[in-house]
Amino acid sequence: MDTTRLVFLTVLVLLNIAFVFGWLWAVRRHRLSGRPTVGDVLIGAGTDFLDTLGIGSFAPSTALFKFRGRPADELIPGTLNVGHNVAAFLETLLFVTAVTVDPTLLACTVASAALGAWLGAGVVSRLPRRTIQIFMGIALLIAAAFFLIRIFDKLPPGGTEFALHGWRFAVAVGINFVLGALMCIGIGNYAPSMIIFALLGMHPLAAFPIMMGSDGLVQPAFFPKSVAEIAVSLRIIRSEGDRLTVGGDRGINLVLCFQTQS
Repeated sequence: MDTTRLVFLTVLVLLNIAFVFGWLWAVRRHRLSGRPTVGDVLIGAGTDFLDTLGIGSFAPSTALFKFRGRPADELIPGTLNVGHNVAAFLETLLFVTAVTVDPTLLACTVASAALGAWLGAGVVSRLPRRTIQIFMGIALLIAAAFFLIRIFDKLPPGGTEFALHGWRFAVAVGINFVLGALMCIGIGNYAPSMIIFALLGMHPLAAFPIMMGSDGLVQPAFFPKSVAEIAVSLRIIRSEGDRLTVGGDRGINLVLCFQTQS
């Protein structure tokens, strides 16, 4: 394993350890409680199973949240980022070690996404309920359009590259910064990433470690700011997040079983 990927995975592990300690601190500081139901576990397992296949988890989770009427709209972004974090961590380990993409491109795109999330989290936490509802609708429309594109096989064909240089490198890093910020409001990065990296000439598989790696750093980067800004609402976010985490682990384990047997 090259040095860049080793450093990236080390940072990933340390950041997620900090995430766990931050979660435990939040539990004690705000006296949080909550137990997952069967439905909660099924949502986490199903959406993170789809996530590992490259379909995404944010849009399906949002649709199911809206269908059952909870959590409240303004709590959905925090619930998505906190609840799916453990699954994103496992997916990052899986794809970063299984698919070899240019380490410099991987490090820069992932770092830009994390920076976008760090700056975006504080903004999202202060947005009014109506604005978040509008963004939720946009996210679902984007996901629906992407599903139709995949169903009718209209995705850009992509290329054979596992690295980018020059202006294409700069475009990829800049766009990933924007996608990291948008994740804070519940807009997933999978659909736009798949299309953008294909248009830049990359192999379809090359997008996976970048997408997963971005999620692996973005979601724990989102957590501390969301805790600081929305401590009053954290009780519900943590409760819902617990439920997604329990189910998400099951979904990832199922995919790993398929990977091992194939």
